[in-house]
Amino acid sequence: MTPNSPGRGSDGHDPVDYLAVEDSPDFRELKSRHRRFVLPVAGLAFLWFLAYVLLATYASDFMATPVFGRVNIGLILGLAQFVTTFAITMTYVSYANRRLDPLAEKLRVELAETEASR
Repeated sequence: MTPNSPGRGSDGHDPVDYLAVEDSPDFRELKSRHRRFVLPVAGLAFLWFLAYVLLATYASDFMATPVFGRVNIGLILGLAQFVTTFAITMTYVSYANRRLDPLAEKLRVELAETEASR
């Protein structure tokens, strides 16, 4: 191959084989860890949101039940949607810092070493 022939980068080096990286055990583990957290949490968050919408639509008398003063169950559950969103975000950041970032950093270092050795 000549330096600028197809399959080589503009610097004349072979590009990183990202398909091989994607098939590596570390990358598969990273994807698996990510999915094991994100899919169940996203499903639960969606169900919680759907429950709120359905209650607001079909149980308006229940949602209008006063709790104290002019504050009703619907308002409390609506505000709980925001609290839930922040809780999910904080939990994901903590999970990513502990379980995803170290493995992602390992992969990043390996790719950088591979690139530097060319």
